[in-house]
Amino acid sequence: MTTTKYIRRKTRKVPIFERIMAFLALLNFTLVLFNITYVSFRDFYFDHIPMIVKVYDPIKGIEANRDTDKYLNSFEELKTKIYENYDSVVVKKQLEELEELSVDMINQNPFEVANKSGSLEKIKNRMRDKMKQDSAKESFRTFWSEEHLTKNNWSEELDWFEAEIKPLIAKNYYRGIDESGRLTDYFGIIDLPFIIIFGLEFLGRTFLISRRYPSVNWLEAMLWRWYDIFLLLPFIQFLRIIPITIRLNDAQIINLETIRAQASRGFLAAIAQELTEVVITQVINQVQRDVTNGELAKRIFSSQDRTYIDLNNTNEIEAIATKLVQITVCEVIPEIQSDIEALIRYNVEKVVAESPTFHRFQQIPGVENVANQLSERLVKELSNLATEVPQNAYETVKAAMADPEGTKLSEQLVQNFSKALGRELQQEHTLEELQSLVSAFLEEVKINYVMGMSEEDVEKILEETRQLQLKANKS
Repeated sequence: MTTTKYIRRKTRKVPIFERIMAFLALLNFTLVLFNITYVSFRDFYFDHIPMIVKVYDPIKGIEANRDTDKYLNSFEELKTKIYENYDSVVVKKQLEELEELSVDMINQNPFEVANKSGSLEKIKNRMRDKMKQDSAKESFRTFWSEEHLTKNNWSEELDWFEAEIKPLIAKNYYRGIDESGRLTDYFGIIDLPFIIIFGLEFLGRTFLISRRYPSVNWLEAMLWRWYDIFLLLPFIQFLRIIPITIRLNDAQIINLETIRAQASRGFLAAIAQELTEVVITQVINQVQRDVTNGELAKRIFSSQDRTYIDLNNTNEIEAIATKLVQITVCEVIPEIQSDIEALIRYNVEKVVAESPTFHRFQQIPGVENVANQLSERLVKELSNLATEVPQNAYETVKAAMADPEGTKLSEQLVQNFSKALGRELQQEHTLEELQSLVSAFLEEVKINYVMGMSEEDVEKILEETRQLQLKANKS
């Protein structure tokens, strides 16, 4: 299980201008979020921060709904007339008006314009529960009757209506529509100064980049700061979170290195295995094609191939052959001398054992030991011949390379050896066999490597890589 550690970043002195612009962008985005969510949270502001509603409703084109506003004004008139002891005829007329407005409110649903039909349902349900009736219209008629209010205490009933029904009606509103058919919104008046500031900054910053790097023109410098363009768009304003986050990180107000590292780990874990498998498979497939069609052999053994690029003016095949001969003669043969002796001894003894002449020679009195000594001496001589001849040959070549003529002869020997080896390897039956073997070997490597990749823990590899980066940062 991997553990996430806080990743330190290199600290640098941040210009005060960078911090000011970062905070300004943050302020702008805060206003954008407030504007986007205002309508959704308007009821909350209405209950707890009514000053915001009073100030911001005009910016969103929100105004009082005439129908519900008339209803509330009629309710206020009723309270005034009751508390000022108007005669019963005037009060009764006001109650009849409220009954009529209540029925009209249910029939016409003035809440639908503000997408607040749910508020009307709450009003109807509360009135039904209050009057213990199934019909909302009849419940309102009964509630606004003089008989009901007189019987149940005018003051208590009006207080209930003011506490339970009036807030739901008061939150209703009407929002205008502009000439384009969209809901009225004057937030652009607030947003325009920010767009102008960020636009001037964008032009100035990209111009300085183009001057600082002569190979970069002004348009390319603008592409460098592509994310700042979101600050200049009056639409899709929520995308401003991208440049704001980058600015806050660059100004070292927030630290996104840990988040960036985790995001990179997740991204790499998702594609590293598949990408690596594709790349390795593609490389092996290319080598297989070159082996199958003989292109690889042509590039290795043909000195006339003009398309082959030699990087260091060295014939690597000759160098490899020379190195192999050197290792074989100087290192390998001395280590296997005892094995060579055992093999020669076995073959000599086998030949001797099967030779009638040697059997008759051993039967001569006094000569038996001499025969065995000759056999052992023969084994030693053959073994020394097998090991010393290559060694002496290498020493001879090494000594010969001390003078120009010897060097020339040595190079000629290696060249002729390489040509002979290449000629033999390019024999049709030999080349076909080698190509088949190499192609089959590459196929096995491809399958086994890809299988190994699928079984490899990519997360573990990424963790090891991150640990190496941390060690490098600390050192």
